[in-house]
Amino acid sequence: MILDALEVSIVLLAIPVIAADLDSSLWTAQWLMSGFAVGFAAGLLPGPALAARWGRRTTYLGATALFVLASLAGGLTSSIAVLIASRALKGFSAALTAPAGLAVITTAFPEGAPQRKAVAIYSLFGATGFTIGLLLSGVLVEVGWSWVFLFPAPIALALLIAAWLTLPRDAPQPPKITLSLLLKGNLTRSAIGAATLHGAYVSVLVLITLHLYHEFAWRPWQIAVALLPACLPLLISVPFAGQLVARFGATRLIAAGATAALCGELLYLTQPAPDSYLTGPLPVLLLVEAGFVLSFAALNMKATSTVAPNFRPAAVALYQTAVQIGGIVLLPLVTALLDDQQDPRAPLIFVTAAGLVGITAAVTGLRAKVHS
Repeated sequence: MILDALEVSIVLLAIPVIAADLDSSLWTAQWLMSGFAVGFAAGLLPGPALAARWGRRTTYLGATALFVLASLAGGLTSSIAVLIASRALKGFSAALTAPAGLAVITTAFPEGAPQRKAVAIYSLFGATGFTIGLLLSGVLVEVGWSWVFLFPAPIALALLIAAWLTLPRDAPQPPKITLSLLLKGNLTRSAIGAATLHGAYVSVLVLITLHLYHEFAWRPWQIAVALLPACLPLLISVPFAGQLVARFGATRLIAAGATAALCGELLYLTQPAPDSYLTGPLPVLLLVEAGFVLSFAALNMKATSTVAPNFRPAAVALYQTAVQIGGIVLLPLVTALLDDQQDPRAPLIFVTAAGLVGITAAVTGLRAKVHS
Protein backbone atom coordinates (compact mmCIF):
# COMPACT_ATOMS: atom_id res chain seq x y z
CA MET A 1 0.00 0.00 0.00
CA ILE A 2 2.75 2.45 0.92
CA LEU A 3 4.63 1.89 -2.36
CA ASP A 4 1.46 2.22 -4.44
CA ALA A 5 0.53 5.51 -2.74
CA LEU A 6 4.10 6.76 -3.18
CA GLU A 7 3.80 6.12 -6.92
CA VAL A 8 0.77 8.42 -7.13
CA SER A 9 2.57 11.50 -5.81
CA ILE A 10 6.20 10.95 -6.78
CA VAL A 11 5.71 12.18 -10.38
CA LEU A 12 3.59 15.21 -9.46
CA LEU A 13 6.40 17.76 -9.35
CA ALA A 14 8.16 16.18 -12.32
CA ILE A 15 5.30 16.91 -14.74
CA PRO A 16 6.20 20.53 -15.66
CA VAL A 17 9.94 19.73 -15.70
CA ILE A 18 9.54 16.72 -18.00
CA ALA A 19 7.13 18.63 -20.24
CA ALA A 20 9.77 21.34 -20.70
CA ASP A 21 12.74 18.96 -21.08
CA LEU A 22 11.05 16.66 -23.60
CA ASP A 23 9.17 19.46 -25.37
CA SER A 24 5.78 17.84 -24.79
CA SER A 25 2.43 19.44 -24.08
CA LEU A 26 1.03 19.60 -20.57
CA TRP A 27 -1.80 17.29 -21.64
CA THR A 28 0.73 14.67 -22.77
CA ALA A 29 2.87 15.01 -19.64
CA GLN A 30 -0.10 14.61 -17.29
CA TRP A 31 -0.44 11.03 -18.56
CA LEU A 32 2.52 10.28 -16.32
CA MET A 33 -0.07 10.45 -13.53
CA SER A 34 -3.15 9.39 -15.46
CA GLY A 35 -1.27 6.52 -17.14
CA PHE A 36 -0.62 4.95 -13.75
CA ALA A 37 -4.32 5.28 -12.93
CA VAL A 38 -5.32 3.74 -16.29
CA GLY A 39 -3.03 0.77 -15.70
CA PHE A 40 -4.30 0.41 -12.14
CA ALA A 41 -7.94 0.44 -13.23
CA ALA A 42 -7.21 -2.00 -16.06
CA GLY A 43 -5.63 -4.49 -13.67
CA LEU A 44 -8.16 -4.41 -10.85
CA LEU A 45 -11.04 -6.40 -12.31
CA PRO A 46 -9.02 -9.20 -14.01
CA GLY A 47 -6.76 -9.44 -10.96
CA PRO A 48 -8.86 -12.04 -9.08
CA ALA A 49 -9.06 -14.23 -12.20
CA LEU A 50 -5.28 -14.11 -12.61
CA ALA A 51 -4.84 -15.00 -8.95
CA ALA A 52 -7.22 -17.94 -9.39
CA ARG A 53 -5.39 -19.17 -12.48
CA TRP A 54 -1.84 -18.86 -11.16
CA GLY A 55 -2.26 -18.49 -7.39
CA ARG A 56 -1.83 -15.34 -5.30
CA ARG A 57 1.86 -16.01 -4.69
CA THR A 58 2.75 -16.36 -8.36
CA THR A 59 0.57 -13.39 -9.31
CA TYR A 60 2.16 -11.19 -6.63
CA LEU A 61 5.69 -12.22 -7.61
CA GLY A 62 5.02 -11.66 -11.31
CA ALA A 63 3.39 -8.29 -10.71
CA THR A 64 6.23 -7.11 -8.48
CA ALA A 65 8.85 -8.24 -11.00
CA LEU A 66 7.00 -6.34 -13.73
CA PHE A 67 6.97 -3.28 -11.45
CA VAL A 68 10.76 -3.46 -11.08
CA LEU A 69 11.30 -3.78 -14.84
CA ALA A 70 8.90 -0.92 -15.60
CA SER A 71 10.70 1.30 -13.07
CA LEU A 72 14.03 0.60 -14.75
CA ALA A 73 12.58 1.22 -18.22
CA GLY A 74 11.16 4.57 -17.13
CA GLY A 75 14.39 5.68 -15.52
CA LEU A 76 16.55 4.81 -18.53
CA THR A 77 14.56 6.46 -21.32
CA SER A 78 14.12 9.97 -22.66
CA SER A 79 10.97 9.13 -24.62
CA ILE A 80 7.72 10.51 -23.24
CA ALA A 81 5.83 7.59 -24.80
CA VAL A 82 8.03 5.03 -23.04
CA LEU A 83 7.72 6.96 -19.77
CA ILE A 84 3.93 6.89 -19.98
CA ALA A 85 3.93 3.20 -20.94
CA SER A 86 6.16 2.38 -17.98
CA ARG A 87 3.79 4.21 -15.66
CA ALA A 88 0.82 2.29 -17.05
CA LEU A 89 2.65 -1.01 -16.50
CA LYS A 90 3.47 0.01 -12.94
CA GLY A 91 -0.18 0.83 -12.34
CA PHE A 92 -1.24 -2.54 -13.72
CA SER A 93 1.30 -4.27 -11.48
CA ALA A 94 0.12 -2.36 -8.43
CA ALA A 95 -3.48 -3.32 -9.15
CA LEU A 96 -2.61 -7.00 -8.82
CA THR A 97 -1.19 -6.52 -5.33
CA ALA A 98 -2.87 -3.57 -3.61
CA PRO A 99 -6.63 -4.33 -3.35
CA ALA A 100 -6.13 -7.60 -1.50
CA GLY A 101 -5.07 -5.65 1.58
CA LEU A 102 -8.40 -3.90 2.17
CA ALA A 103 -10.35 -7.04 1.30
CA VAL A 104 -8.36 -9.11 3.81
CA ILE A 105 -8.85 -6.48 6.52
CA THR A 106 -12.62 -6.18 6.08
CA THR A 107 -12.94 -9.97 6.04
CA ALA A 108 -10.50 -10.87 8.82
CA PHE A 109 -11.57 -8.24 11.36
CA PRO A 110 -15.11 -8.18 12.80
CA GLU A 111 -17.22 -5.08 12.28
CA GLY A 112 -16.92 -2.44 14.94
CA ALA A 113 -13.82 -1.18 16.75
CA PRO A 114 -11.39 -3.92 15.54
CA GLN A 115 -12.24 -3.34 11.87
CA ARG A 116 -12.22 0.46 12.22
CA LYS A 117 -8.75 0.30 13.79
CA ALA A 118 -7.45 -2.05 11.08
CA VAL A 119 -8.79 0.13 8.26
CA ALA A 120 -7.30 3.21 9.93
CA ILE A 121 -3.85 1.55 10.01
CA TYR A 122 -4.27 0.50 6.36
CA SER A 123 -5.19 4.09 5.45
CA LEU A 124 -2.20 5.36 7.44
CA PHE A 125 0.18 3.49 5.14
CA GLY A 126 -1.49 5.10 2.13
CA ALA A 127 -1.21 8.58 3.61
CA THR A 128 2.43 7.93 4.57
CA GLY A 129 3.30 6.75 1.08
CA PHE A 130 1.69 9.79 -0.54
CA THR A 131 3.58 12.18 1.76
CA ILE A 132 6.91 10.41 1.25
CA GLY A 133 6.36 10.41 -2.51
CA LEU A 134 5.68 14.14 -2.53
CA LEU A 135 8.83 14.97 -0.55
CA LEU A 136 10.94 12.57 -2.60
CA SER A 137 9.62 14.12 -5.78
CA GLY A 138 10.84 17.54 -4.70
CA VAL A 139 14.33 16.19 -3.95
CA LEU A 140 14.71 13.76 -6.86
CA VAL A 141 13.57 16.23 -9.53
CA GLU A 142 16.34 18.57 -8.35
CA VAL A 143 18.89 15.78 -8.91
CA GLY A 144 17.37 14.62 -12.20
CA TRP A 145 13.82 13.60 -13.05
CA SER A 146 14.88 10.12 -14.19
CA TRP A 147 15.46 9.26 -10.52
CA VAL A 148 11.74 9.70 -9.92
CA PHE A 149 11.23 6.56 -12.01
CA LEU A 150 14.30 4.65 -10.81
CA PHE A 151 13.91 5.17 -7.07
CA PRO A 152 11.03 2.69 -6.48
CA ALA A 153 12.90 -0.15 -8.24
CA PRO A 154 15.14 -1.25 -5.32
CA ILE A 155 12.20 -1.02 -2.90
CA ALA A 156 10.08 -3.22 -5.13
CA LEU A 157 13.03 -5.60 -5.58
CA ALA A 158 13.32 -5.96 -1.80
CA LEU A 159 9.59 -6.69 -1.59
CA LEU A 160 9.96 -9.26 -4.37
CA ILE A 161 12.70 -11.10 -2.49
CA ALA A 162 10.74 -10.99 0.77
CA ALA A 163 7.62 -12.31 -0.95
CA TRP A 164 9.59 -15.10 -2.64
CA LEU A 165 10.86 -16.24 0.75
CA THR A 166 7.68 -15.86 2.80
CA LEU A 167 4.49 -16.13 0.73
CA PRO A 168 2.90 -19.62 0.73
CA ARG A 169 1.66 -21.24 -2.46
CA ASP A 170 -2.09 -21.13 -2.99
CA ALA A 171 -4.71 -21.09 -5.72
CA PRO A 172 -7.89 -19.40 -4.40
CA GLN A 173 -11.10 -19.15 -6.40
CA PRO A 174 -12.20 -15.55 -7.00
CA PRO A 175 -15.72 -14.42 -6.09
CA LYS A 176 -17.91 -13.54 -9.02
CA ILE A 177 -18.96 -9.96 -9.66
CA THR A 178 -22.74 -10.01 -9.83
CA LEU A 179 -25.36 -7.41 -10.64
CA SER A 180 -26.57 -7.46 -7.05
CA LEU A 181 -23.06 -6.50 -5.92
CA LEU A 182 -22.99 -3.55 -8.32
CA LEU A 183 -26.35 -2.34 -7.00
CA LYS A 184 -25.34 -2.25 -3.34
CA GLY A 185 -26.21 1.29 -2.25
CA ASN A 186 -23.29 1.86 0.11
CA LEU A 187 -20.78 0.52 -2.42
CA THR A 188 -22.15 2.65 -5.27
CA ARG A 189 -22.32 5.86 -3.24
CA SER A 190 -18.87 5.30 -1.74
CA ALA A 191 -17.40 4.62 -5.19
CA ILE A 192 -18.90 7.82 -6.62
CA GLY A 193 -17.81 9.85 -3.60
CA ALA A 194 -14.26 8.47 -3.67
CA ALA A 195 -13.96 8.92 -7.45
CA THR A 196 -14.96 12.59 -7.35
CA LEU A 197 -12.87 13.27 -4.24
CA HIS A 198 -9.75 11.69 -5.74
CA GLY A 199 -10.22 13.19 -9.22
CA ALA A 200 -10.74 16.70 -7.89
CA TYR A 201 -7.88 16.33 -5.39
CA VAL A 202 -5.20 15.35 -7.93
CA SER A 203 -6.49 17.98 -10.37
CA VAL A 204 -6.20 20.74 -7.76
CA LEU A 205 -2.69 19.56 -6.83
CA VAL A 206 -1.58 19.61 -10.46
CA LEU A 207 -3.07 23.07 -11.08
CA ILE A 208 -1.42 24.51 -7.97
CA THR A 209 1.89 22.83 -8.83
CA LEU A 210 1.84 24.38 -12.30
CA HIS A 211 0.96 27.80 -10.88
CA LEU A 212 3.79 27.72 -8.33
CA TYR A 213 6.25 26.47 -10.98
CA HIS A 214 5.36 28.86 -13.80
CA GLU A 215 3.99 31.96 -12.05
CA PHE A 216 5.96 31.96 -8.78
CA ALA A 217 9.07 30.36 -10.37
CA TRP A 218 9.48 28.09 -7.37
CA ARG A 219 11.89 25.16 -7.41
CA PRO A 220 10.51 21.60 -7.11
CA TRP A 221 11.64 21.18 -3.48
CA GLN A 222 9.88 24.44 -2.55
CA ILE A 223 6.68 23.24 -4.22
CA ALA A 224 6.95 19.92 -2.37
CA VAL A 225 7.07 21.75 0.96
CA ALA A 226 4.23 24.05 -0.13
CA LEU A 227 2.01 21.04 -0.90
CA LEU A 228 2.54 19.39 2.49
CA PRO A 229 -0.68 20.94 3.86
CA ALA A 230 -2.44 18.76 1.27
CA CYS A 231 -1.19 15.51 2.83
CA LEU A 232 0.27 15.97 6.33
CA PRO A 233 -3.10 16.53 8.09
CA LEU A 234 -4.35 13.19 6.73
CA LEU A 235 -1.16 11.46 7.85
CA ILE A 236 -1.57 12.87 11.36
CA SER A 237 -5.31 12.21 11.66
CA VAL A 238 -5.63 8.73 10.11
CA PRO A 239 -4.72 6.87 13.35
CA PHE A 240 -7.80 8.48 14.92
CA ALA A 241 -10.12 7.83 11.97
CA GLY A 242 -11.70 4.81 13.62
CA GLN A 243 -12.62 6.86 16.67
CA LEU A 244 -14.14 9.57 14.48
CA VAL A 245 -16.26 7.03 12.61
CA ALA A 246 -17.39 5.47 15.89
CA ARG A 247 -18.45 8.85 17.26
CA PHE A 248 -19.99 10.55 14.23
CA GLY A 249 -20.71 7.71 11.81
CA ALA A 250 -19.16 7.11 8.40
CA THR A 251 -22.07 8.67 6.48
CA ARG A 252 -21.86 12.01 8.32
CA LEU A 253 -18.08 12.15 7.94
CA ILE A 254 -18.35 11.47 4.20
CA ALA A 255 -20.89 14.29 3.84
CA ALA A 256 -18.72 16.68 5.88
CA GLY A 257 -15.66 15.75 3.82
CA ALA A 258 -17.46 16.30 0.53
CA THR A 259 -18.62 19.71 1.79
CA ALA A 260 -15.12 20.78 2.85
CA ALA A 261 -13.62 19.69 -0.48
CA LEU A 262 -16.32 21.53 -2.43
CA CYS A 263 -15.66 24.70 -0.41
CA GLY A 264 -11.98 24.49 -1.34
CA GLU A 265 -12.81 24.02 -5.02
CA LEU A 266 -15.27 26.93 -4.97
CA LEU A 267 -12.67 29.13 -3.26
CA TYR A 268 -10.09 28.27 -5.92
CA LEU A 269 -12.61 28.97 -8.68
CA THR A 270 -13.74 32.35 -7.35
CA GLN A 271 -10.57 33.86 -5.89
CA PRO A 272 -8.56 36.31 -8.02
CA ALA A 273 -5.23 35.19 -9.44
CA PRO A 274 -3.15 34.63 -6.29
CA ASP A 275 0.01 36.66 -5.80
CA SER A 276 0.76 35.10 -2.41
CA TYR A 277 0.93 31.47 -1.34
CA LEU A 278 -0.56 32.23 2.08
CA THR A 279 -3.70 33.90 0.73
CA GLY A 280 -4.05 31.88 -2.48
CA PRO A 281 -3.08 28.19 -2.67
CA LEU A 282 -2.76 27.51 1.09
CA PRO A 283 -6.42 27.90 2.12
CA VAL A 284 -7.49 25.89 -0.94
CA LEU A 285 -5.10 23.08 -0.03
CA LEU A 286 -6.29 23.05 3.59
CA LEU A 287 -9.96 22.83 2.64
CA VAL A 288 -9.45 20.13 0.01
CA GLU A 289 -7.29 18.18 2.46
CA ALA A 290 -9.97 18.56 5.12
CA GLY A 291 -12.22 16.65 2.75
CA PHE A 292 -9.74 13.78 2.75
CA VAL A 293 -9.20 13.92 6.52
CA LEU A 294 -12.93 13.63 7.19
CA SER A 295 -13.93 11.09 4.57
CA PHE A 296 -10.94 9.00 3.40
CA ALA A 297 -11.13 6.19 5.96
CA ALA A 298 -14.92 6.54 6.24
CA LEU A 299 -15.32 5.86 2.51
CA ASN A 300 -13.09 2.78 2.78
CA MET A 301 -15.21 1.44 5.63
CA LYS A 302 -18.57 2.30 4.10
CA ALA A 303 -17.82 0.78 0.69
CA THR A 304 -17.91 -2.81 1.92
CA SER A 305 -20.12 -2.44 4.99
CA THR A 306 -23.14 -4.14 3.37
CA VAL A 307 -21.21 -6.65 1.23
CA ALA A 308 -20.98 -10.30 2.26
CA PRO A 309 -17.42 -11.37 3.22
CA ASN A 310 -17.04 -13.75 0.26
CA PHE A 311 -17.80 -10.88 -2.16
CA ARG A 312 -15.55 -8.29 -0.53
CA PRO A 313 -12.47 -8.82 -2.74
CA ALA A 314 -14.66 -8.15 -5.80
CA ALA A 315 -16.30 -5.17 -4.07
CA VAL A 316 -12.90 -3.68 -3.24
CA ALA A 317 -11.81 -4.12 -6.86
CA LEU A 318 -14.91 -2.25 -8.06
CA TYR A 319 -14.45 0.47 -5.46
CA GLN A 320 -10.78 1.07 -6.24
CA THR A 321 -11.48 0.98 -9.98
CA ALA A 322 -13.97 3.81 -9.45
CA VAL A 323 -11.38 5.78 -7.46
CA GLN A 324 -8.91 5.56 -10.35
CA ILE A 325 -11.57 6.45 -12.94
CA GLY A 326 -12.08 9.75 -11.11
CA GLY A 327 -8.51 10.78 -11.92
CA ILE A 328 -8.54 9.19 -15.38
CA VAL A 329 -11.55 11.27 -16.45
CA LEU A 330 -10.97 14.58 -14.71
CA LEU A 331 -7.21 15.21 -14.88
CA PRO A 332 -6.84 14.83 -18.69
CA LEU A 333 -9.86 17.10 -19.16
CA VAL A 334 -8.45 19.71 -16.80
CA THR A 335 -5.00 19.76 -18.44
CA ALA A 336 -6.47 19.79 -21.95
CA LEU A 337 -8.45 22.92 -21.08
CA LEU A 338 -5.40 24.48 -19.44
CA ASP A 339 -3.25 23.73 -22.50
CA ASP A 340 -5.87 25.37 -24.69
CA GLN A 341 -6.51 28.53 -22.63
CA GLN A 342 -3.71 28.87 -20.04
CA ASP A 343 -6.46 30.01 -17.65
CA PRO A 344 -7.33 27.84 -14.64
CA ARG A 345 -10.94 29.09 -14.50
CA ALA A 346 -12.30 26.78 -17.20
CA PRO A 347 -10.77 23.57 -15.79
CA LEU A 348 -11.77 24.62 -12.27
CA ILE A 349 -15.41 24.64 -13.36
CA PHE A 350 -15.13 20.92 -14.07
CA VAL A 351 -13.27 20.30 -10.81
CA THR A 352 -16.05 22.07 -8.91
CA ALA A 353 -18.68 20.10 -10.84
CA ALA A 354 -16.99 16.90 -9.66
CA GLY A 355 -17.23 18.22 -6.11
CA LEU A 356 -20.95 18.80 -6.59
CA VAL A 357 -21.40 15.20 -7.75
CA GLY A 358 -19.52 14.02 -4.67
CA ILE A 359 -21.64 16.01 -2.25
CA THR A 360 -24.81 14.82 -4.01
CA ALA A 361 -23.75 11.21 -3.44
CA ALA A 362 -22.99 12.01 0.20
CA VAL A 363 -26.35 13.71 0.78
CA THR A 364 -28.10 10.76 -0.85
CA GLY A 365 -26.33 8.54 1.66
CA LEU A 366 -27.53 10.71 4.54
CA ARG A 367 -31.12 10.54 3.30
CA ALA A 368 -30.89 6.78 2.89
CA LYS A 369 -29.66 6.49 6.49
CA VAL A 370 -32.50 8.67 7.79
CA HIS A 371 -35.13 6.56 6.00
CA SER A 372 -33.59 3.20 6.92
